[in-house]
Amino acid sequence: MFSIKRWWAIVLKEFLQLKRDRVTFAMMVVLPIIQLALFGFAINTDPKHLPTAVIVYDKSEFTRTFLASMQTSEYFAIDTRYDTPQSAQTALQRGEIQFILTIPSDFTQKLLRGEKPSLLLEADATDPVTVSIALASVQGIAEQVVKKDLKGSLTALWSQKEPFDVRVHRLYNPNGINQYNIIPGLMGTVMTMTLTMMTALAITRERERGTMENLLATPARPLEIMTGKIIPYVFIGLVQASLILFASHVVFGVPFNGSIPLVYMVALLFIAVNLTIGITISSLAQNMLQALQLTIFYFLPSILLSGFMFPFYGMPTWAQYIGQMLPLTYFNRLIRGIILKGNDFSMLWPNIWPLIIIALVMMTLAVRFYKKTLD
Repeated sequence: MFSIKRWWAIVLKEFLQLKRDRVTFAMMVVLPIIQLALFGFAINTDPKHLPTAVIVYDKSEFTRTFLASMQTSEYFAIDTRYDTPQSAQTALQRGEIQFILTIPSDFTQKLLRGEKPSLLLEADATDPVTVSIALASVQGIAEQVVKKDLKGSLTALWSQKEPFDVRVHRLYNPNGINQYNIIPGLMGTVMTMTLTMMTALAITRERERGTMENLLATPARPLEIMTGKIIPYVFIGLVQASLILFASHVVFGVPFNGSIPLVYMVALLFIAVNLTIGITISSLAQNMLQALQLTIFYFLPSILLSGFMFPFYGMPTWAQYIGQMLPLTYFNRLIRGIILKGNDFSMLWPNIWPLIIIALVMMTLAVRFYKKTLD
């Protein structure tokens, strides 16, 4: 018969195990708090304060009003560091800014003559969600300029429906196809999840299977063990990258504008980063359950704060700082830059060196926390 006493003894045993397993207990408390903070504060599908370079060749009250209205709309953050079209285009291609507004030298002259001049607004449309709402607000900004400055003798210009227009050029993804942004980012997400998890179980699996004693009895040094364990997974990561690249172009029609060797170089670096993170988790965890929990703890912010699912610039500043510590953030910029923009190595370097630093730090930590005993 069912015994309440025996049942209660099992319940108490489970509570005691949870009490002793501090990592599991911490995950049960910390993970919901992190999810609440990420979803409640960091995730925002209406990005604002997007960095915008302005190339001004005509400084008048009309252009000043237009720039002030852009700033007031909160969608555009005017950046005056770029004083030439070439420097602004380079920044746009690197992903440092989202928009370039060019005001031609004869804008005011044509406006006063009723010749309907145009402003040029170029947008990095690799992520259509990020720029679509901001671009939709441009028409309202132009109307504010008309109502504020075209008064008195200039009222006759109102006979035209639009005294001037803003021509929008969506670069790198002119049709705003969301798959062009999602599919390349999916490569990094898949490799982050699978490679980190597989290597996170590498050493804990040895402990639970009882083969760790044989490994410790060998003369192999910790660095040799760590690197030896991750090398087979490098080939798995390259196979995953190849399959996603093939499917993205053949099945989803994602254009490929860059260099294939650059793609594999970046993918290989990202694979190394994830494997070092996984082996570090494996060195810290006491068992496979802890390794899985720590992997989830790392993977959740990566997928939410890297710009894969939600616009990176839509997050608050503190969330962007966290995102800049995640390898997936840099890989998303790299792979999208190569595939959609055709970036070369010089354009990619600002996002390559952080991955190198992360890989070196993680491998150092893995060797540091590697235990040469079973205790």
